[in-house]
Amino acid sequence: MPRRRPLVAVLGCPNTGKSTVFNRLTGLRQRTGNYPGVTVEKITGIARLEKRDVELVDLPGTYSLAADGPESGITLDVVLGMAEGIPRPDALLLVADATNLRRSLYLFSQARELGLPVAVALNMQDVAERQGEVLDTMALARQLSAPVVPITANRGKGIRGLRSVLERLIAGTHATAVPVMPEVREAAAQMRTELATPAPEARCLERAIIDTGGEFERRLILTGGDQSGRLLETTRRRLRGQIGEASLQSCEARRRYRVVDRWLARAGATDSPGGLARTGRLERLVSHPVSGPIVFLAVMSAVFQAVFAWATPLMDAISAFFEEVGALALATLPAGALSSLLIDGLWSGVGAVVVFVPQIVFLFALVLFLEDCGYMARASFLMDRLLRICGLSGQSFIPLLSGFACAVPAIMATRVVGDRRARLATIVAIPLMTCSARLPVYALLISGFVPPAYYLNGWINRHGLILLGLYLLGIAGGAVSAFLTRRIALRGAGASFFMEMPPFRWPNARVLALKLTAKVRVFLTRAGTVIAAACVMIWALGYFPRSDLIANDFADRRAEVSELAQEPAELQARLSRLDAEERAAQLEYSLLGRMGKTIEPVFRPLGWDWRVSASVVAGFPAREVVIGVMGTVYALGSEAEGSVGLRERLRASRWPDGRPVFTLAMALGLLVFYAFALQCVSTVAVIGRETNSWRWAAGAWIYMSGLAWLAGMLTYRLAS
Repeated sequence: MPRRRPLVAVLGCPNTGKSTVFNRLTGLRQRTGNYPGVTVEKITGIARLEKRDVELVDLPGTYSLAADGPESGITLDVVLGMAEGIPRPDALLLVADATNLRRSLYLFSQARELGLPVAVALNMQDVAERQGEVLDTMALARQLSAPVVPITANRGKGIRGLRSVLERLIAGTHATAVPVMPEVREAAAQMRTELATPAPEARCLERAIIDTGGEFERRLILTGGDQSGRLLETTRRRLRGQIGEASLQSCEARRRYRVVDRWLARAGATDSPGGLARTGRLERLVSHPVSGPIVFLAVMSAVFQAVFAWATPLMDAISAFFEEVGALALATLPAGALSSLLIDGLWSGVGAVVVFVPQIVFLFALVLFLEDCGYMARASFLMDRLLRICGLSGQSFIPLLSGFACAVPAIMATRVVGDRRARLATIVAIPLMTCSARLPVYALLISGFVPPAYYLNGWINRHGLILLGLYLLGIAGGAVSAFLTRRIALRGAGASFFMEMPPFRWPNARVLALKLTAKVRVFLTRAGTVIAAACVMIWALGYFPRSDLIANDFADRRAEVSELAQEPAELQARLSRLDAEERAAQLEYSLLGRMGKTIEPVFRPLGWDWRVSASVVAGFPAREVVIGVMGTVYALGSEAEGSVGLRERLRASRWPDGRPVFTLAMALGLLVFYAFALQCVSTVAVIGRETNSWRWAAGAWIYMSGLAWLAGMLTYRLAS
């Protein structure tokens, strides 16, 4: 049996650059998944040291080993070897922020008591030096009895030295640290002998004693029942009397910070307010109640302006590529079902989605930049004030923000919201956030049917403003939904919220590229699997059955046209028009056409014909497939002549009386419909699972579908 690689767990407080250090050590040799039983992302990777390869696991950012839920308990579970599928680590790597070392050393003081060797990566050393902060790292290492490596992870400085330290750490020995709370350790040992059920791991029992109402107390009572709960409370009362403190948690914090302050004093640590002074004006600008929201709107406007302005040339090039290759394939392959499947089904369907990759790349890149530079944390601070109006708190901001990428992991991330009522209200609001799957629909309709216009000497364009408006519309819809849910169905006081602001810093291009690559890979994977499968299914529904009567009728009409004396160019134009009319007639005769005709009356008030209705309904399993479905439907039954893009096919679609289907009013109504519609079966399923009630899932789908229909209809009527 091959010997497993040594395992190193990487832990640290939020915003210390832990993930940047992890990416520097592992590069692209990473795997992403979830820890069993919880929704915390598990990221592992292989780091190449001098003499061996080691496996790293990137633990969730935490300020303390105290846990208030299953997700925050993962760190201690992994370190103690209690996480399913992960052996106990051989060593710990704690990433500390050199500009806020006191906070990180509190976590170190807990980690060193767990019986594993610990190394400290002192990150953002360059920022600390610029701020005038002084620290003798050798003296600090002696105080901690652990190696300390100054690094600047975003520039790669010190990473080679960190690899060498990890090599020695794994191969060496270490001494177990004296606990800061020896009374608790003794009480936990005594309690283990008195528990009737199998006793938990000693360090977990210590956390259960200290952290009133925490995750490990919950686990103890869950396995041992009320008897264990009574024994726990008796132990706490005895300890409080022995120590002379009303709160064990407060006692732990005071003792640990006294130890941390002694370490820093003996290491010659000094602080300088210079860094704060340099960023103080920027901090006040972006966090002020008046200027903060203005800056937020300006930043978001710039993002969406850039998405349209920068992506358009690349989108045009990709669209031209798919059109030219499609035309070449159409001229090369013999007519029939196979060529139609390849060209009209797969190529047109998947190509209609891939053309929007540049916009998705730019949007993700800009949002990742704002996250890594520290601005998004300030945005969450601003949003906390607004969320409280809706009965939520800043705890809901990160899940809501995640909803702009995908609603499924965002809903799963609501487990960090401690208050159940606030969590349910957040779950209801998340599907209204504009996820990345909506972006291709928005881009198609905005660029195809909204006349372009530029303002302020070309700095602002109308398309970007409309895209921003749709995102704000989703935010407003989510806020109203949360407000009504809290006021009607989930009444109660709001939860408190606090967070530490990370320093403003310039993001590392390599780390940004790694994150961006992972997100784009997920999108393209879906385009090559889910969307391709949906396109093939829709092609089959739209191609079969074929009508011999229609085929014979158009064959006779082509013969009549060919017998007339006319110029070759005119003859070719008339034959092309007949081809387009035949495609439309065959599509209307197909199973998809019949289904679309059946549901058309439901959506006729929104200005949709049966093809639009069928495309929207067929896209219910996942929003990502809607553009692909439209590409297939309109390729099969396009009234446009020749091989053209999806925008041109939509513009060429007509009602039986010759009126265009896609007018500005209809496109605006369709945009608003998509802003509110819950068109994702995965989202519906995860709502049911996370709320433990399919009534919430069904209610959310009915409510949002009805809201989307009503809002789309009103928009269409008002704009007509």
